[in-house]
Amino acid sequence: MGRLDGKTAIITGAARGQGADEALLFALEGANVVFGDVLDDEGMAVERQIREIGGNASYVRLDVTSDDDWSAAVELAEERFGSLDIVVNNAAINLPSDDRDAWDKMMDVNVRGVHLGTQHSIPAMKRAGGGSIVNISSVAGLLGRKGTPYAYTASKGAVRLLTKAVAIDYAADNIRCNSIHPGPIDTEMLAGTTPTAEAMEVRRHEVPLQRIGVVRDIALAVLFLASDESSWITGAELAVDGGITAQ
Repeated sequence: MGRLDGKTAIITGAARGQGADEALLFALEGANVVFGDVLDDEGMAVERQIREIGGNASYVRLDVTSDDDWSAAVELAEERFGSLDIVVNNAAINLPSDDRDAWDKMMDVNVRGVHLGTQHSIPAMKRAGGGSIVNISSVAGLLGRKGTPYAYTASKGAVRLLTKAVAIDYAADNIRCNSIHPGPIDTEMLAGTTPTAEAMEVRRHEVPLQRIGVVRDIALAVLFLASDESSWITGAELAVDGGITAQ
């Protein structure tokens, strides 16, 4: 028996990295998965991979800043699979700048994208009798780090508190909302912000467990918060960071 048998999930930013691994793990655990991104070729490749192992998955183009794309994704989940039970707001960007354009783009994707995902998903979750929203924030949403763009830190802090507000507002509807705060994870995003071997070694030494995280570290935490195993957890923030925030 899978831990998500009979449930339907939407996962954003799932054409590669953490989101792709979450989609794969959810399918292995019995979920019907609608996953979206703006990287269509990579997304279709992930869909094929999931179907090859016998999972139920549908890739959709999902710009998380688009109301129309969100409406279409939720409609697909309900029409194809009968309900929407889980939403993982995973999509995010981290631009190496704090100019106004970068600030606006990061706030748009990292905060507005989560807000729109919540707005569009909650009516469907109410129809399903409840659900679980998992928002991917960052350790940057819990503490400051020298050299991290202010916009990224501010956006991830906003996700943390948005999560708590949603948790309180919809608890009576049996809709849970929690945030996960990854430390440095071996993804394309980390490579883009930590471009040299020396810089990566500095990041590793900042982690008490002395390794960079891998995508499965995050996917397993997301799986727990998405499943009924966490049915009495809402409004929580889970640091999956190798001990960084314990220092």
